[in-house]
Amino acid sequence: MTATAITTSRPAARPGRSGFAHLLRAEWTKFRTVRGWVIAVIVAVLVTVLLGLFQGSHSHVAPCTTGPNGPACRYVVPAGPGGESVTDTFYFVHRPLAGDGSITVRLTSLTEVAESSQTLQGRPVSTKPAVVPWSKAGLIITAGPSQGSAYAAVMVTGSHGTRMQWNYTGDAPGLAGSATATSPRWLRLTRVGDVITGYGSADGTNWTKTGTVTLPGLAATVQAGMFVTSPSQSAATNSGVTSASSGGGGATDATAAFDRVGLRGGWPGGSWAGTSVNGGPDSPYTTGHEAGYRQADGAVTVTGSGDIAPDVTDGVPVDTLLAGLFIALVAVLVIGAQFMTAEYRRGLIRVTLAASPRRGRVLAAKAIVLGAVTFAAGLAGSAGAVLIGIPLLRASGNPVYPASMLTELRVIAGTAALVAALAVFALSLGAIVRHAAGAVTTAITAVILPYLLTAGIAVLPAGAADWVLRVTPAAGFAIKQIIPAYPQVTASYTPSSGYFPLAPWAGLAVTCAWAALALALAAYLLKRRDA
Repeated sequence: MTATAITTSRPAARPGRSGFAHLLRAEWTKFRTVRGWVIAVIVAVLVTVLLGLFQGSHSHVAPCTTGPNGPACRYVVPAGPGGESVTDTFYFVHRPLAGDGSITVRLTSLTEVAESSQTLQGRPVSTKPAVVPWSKAGLIITAGPSQGSAYAAVMVTGSHGTRMQWNYTGDAPGLAGSATATSPRWLRLTRVGDVITGYGSADGTNWTKTGTVTLPGLAATVQAGMFVTSPSQSAATNSGVTSASSGGGGATDATAAFDRVGLRGGWPGGSWAGTSVNGGPDSPYTTGHEAGYRQADGAVTVTGSGDIAPDVTDGVPVDTLLAGLFIALVAVLVIGAQFMTAEYRRGLIRVTLAASPRRGRVLAAKAIVLGAVTFAAGLAGSAGAVLIGIPLLRASGNPVYPASMLTELRVIAGTAALVAALAVFALSLGAIVRHAAGAVTTAITAVILPYLLTAGIAVLPAGAADWVLRVTPAAGFAIKQIIPAYPQVTASYTPSSGYFPLAPWAGLAVTCAWAALALALAAYLLKRRDA
């Protein structure tokens, strides 16, 4: 009797998947066994971290002897409800509003003057008219007296017409034109629970809603009334225009004339009170009158200075801690190019392609291994620089620009993604050029040089710099940007001032697109050319 051998049937392994996994292991082995590449990656991480720590520990604010910060000058940038840096100084003529109600006024003029460098009894004298586009006068309801408190306001501006603004970053346009004695502007602000609505009118009869906003958790009794503020003037030298922003430049004062004040709803009896909110930099003299308010014959004249807006000038943004990124990127670009060109130089590319004839898979494996290694390195370097550098900045007395945890995570993870995308870009150039020096030179010219010409040494005009940072692989540096460009704050939003023309993720997408296009071209040429 013959016994029949019984064998267990096993499913056959998928050659594609197992083969690609083997290819990934092979490429990883190639990378980790070249000590120069491993050392270069470690050095890139250390340079990023150490230069970030140096920046944090050696950046010191100038000592101050007077002012709200005290002798140690430990200034903390105030943050608004959304966590953004804000400036919150104005002159406020107010009274309590208990519950629901509304306030209506007519604004017949808004004028500004710039403080002169001359002084009278040690005080600056305002002697010349100023044109401040974002000077503001109108009605406001505020949740509290502290800086960064939630608020809603309807106002007339210097040259942007009637607006409704809230919580520093919110802005909605209303009626066009300025307020004059012959063409006044009527304003109304109403409260119903947590909902605040602003209206504007040219005649006090026909009203147009400017905007509605909800201030969650608004107290039963709030302070409401008339306010005036006027930002400083500063020369935006890079854009060639005069701008008003929340910091720097010569101080200005605005004076507004209100009348026809009407109150409805929960306004307890009492009189108006004037307050320079949060120590606003009010000028002692404005066209011969001390800053504050005057009330006579049903009219109220208010003078104030400062701003209620996002702050784009104060505080050190956390992206300054990534100063070592550019040195690290040079090392990453060199590694990326050599990861491909080294096989051509040593003649090993024939062995690699003989072992894996599907050439596109070889390039994909190299890109995945290189991208993973450089992403991990970028993550370690940026996380170390930012997370350790921020406490060092604060310990040195620097006001750190407020940023939410999500923003910090975006900077850290986005920087790592940028490093990985540029490494793959350099790898692709290596496959296209097949020569290390040419690939490295091309990569640095395409990545580092545009940044230096636009934001580093800034030799290009603002318009050309804006265009370069939109279309080149350097667009991805926008992922580090912390301070956004606000339309209601006039400033020099140019690359030389640290602003990128694209949003952070949009800029990174441009860099990734360059890497993808270069990788596709490299795969095509690798298939078409002889090894």
